[in-house]
Amino acid sequence: MRVRSFVTVAVAVGLAATSAAACKSSGGGGGNNSSTAAPTGASSSSGGGGNGGGKTLIISTDLPLQGASADTSGDTNKMIQLYLDSVHSKAGNYTVKLQPYDDSTAAKGAWDDAACAANAQKHVANKSEVAVMGTFNSGCAAIELPILNQDPSGPMLMVSHANTNPGLTKTWDPGTPGKYYPSGKRNYARVVTTDDYQGSAAADFASQTLKAKSVYILNDNQVYGIGVARSFAAQAKKDGIKVLGNDAWDAKASNYTALFQKIKSQNPSMIYLAGIYDNNGGTLIKDKVSVLGNNTKVPMMVPDGFTGYPDEDKLPQAQGEYLTFAGLSSDVLSKVKGPGGTLLAAFQSKYHRAPSGSYPLYGVAAVQVIMAAIAKSDGTRASVTSQVLGGSGITIPKADSVTGKDIVIQPNSGDTTAKDITVEIMKNNTETFLKAQTVQ
Repeated sequence: MRVRSFVTVAVAVGLAATSAAACKSSGGGGGNNSSTAAPTGASSSSGGGGNGGGKTLIISTDLPLQGASADTSGDTNKMIQLYLDSVHSKAGNYTVKLQPYDDSTAAKGAWDDAACAANAQKHVANKSEVAVMGTFNSGCAAIELPILNQDPSGPMLMVSHANTNPGLTKTWDPGTPGKYYPSGKRNYARVVTTDDYQGSAAADFASQTLKAKSVYILNDNQVYGIGVARSFAAQAKKDGIKVLGNDAWDAKASNYTALFQKIKSQNPSMIYLAGIYDNNGGTLIKDKVSVLGNNTKVPMMVPDGFTGYPDEDKLPQAQGEYLTFAGLSSDVLSKVKGPGGTLLAAFQSKYHRAPSGSYPLYGVAAVQVIMAAIAKSDGTRASVTSQVLGGSGITIPKADSVTGKDIVIQPNSGDTTAKDITVEIMKNNTETFLKAQTVQ
């Protein structure tokens, strides 16, 4: 009990100072976690939304709380609530409450288009809510963002801890990013880098470290998977790796034996799976090994859509696979003195385990941006958004940031200046830090 009390007090004191310093550095004042979906409609709390003048404001999380992503999403909510408790839920003159939303369905076991669209409408309808932390999946963000952007009392701010598709903030696919901002104003930011960097860094690792001569790419035919596959393929070609194919896998298939038999005939040096584990990734990994051999014989590499899944970690066929993560892993940050390491220690003390994956800590980073924006604002959605986009932007200095370095949000795009890519290897059922890959 003494150990737990000491760590909890330490994080409360340290992070309370962090919050105050972060808000001050951003320009001064301005006006029990749940893992279930939020209720529909307005909160009973007073304040904010489109009306302003209140003292209690709501920030939400919008995450897949069912299916394969449930563990890392649930831990993200826990980590954020632990952080809010440590800073007494204060941002400048405002008290902030957390309201989790679920953008997944039990039937799908993953994020769902209809659930994302419905959540976006609920965010707008909840008059006390001023900002959204999320989403986890880029495809869900692509659905929600235009709805939040057209909020008549906003646009309403969304800050993601995990979206990596480039098109949400910059030209990538036809119509991007403009189609996500029909009002003509930006309202989206993120605290991790994008797949044009993640994919290229993974290809550089495949060339420089794995010495791959050829690769077969499979994508899950979703916004995120297609994007990271495209980036990996482009850089692989520049690095002299022959791209033998880039095909979509069917998430509803009962097996992928025939697919890998076709791939085997081309004798690839490695396999790159671009997508999310939720889309039948376990079966895909098992069939890859059964047909092509283990990950020592034919290396397999996956992006961050496959990180943070306990079921995957336990798969014998996943051992030896290489994973990339758009950020710094919790393994690294837990060893760094500062707010991030302190918060991870507090989580370990309270829950007797580490959080699932590395994104929960980045969820807190996104909340740090939102809290700094609230502290500078007049409490309205439009004002909160304008602190992050279109003005001077938000900077959380290294000493206060849970990521161990400055969090700088570029006000013209919403992108972060940090371009960290971590390479991990699955070893002993654990995603283990291997190296920080330099982004070219």
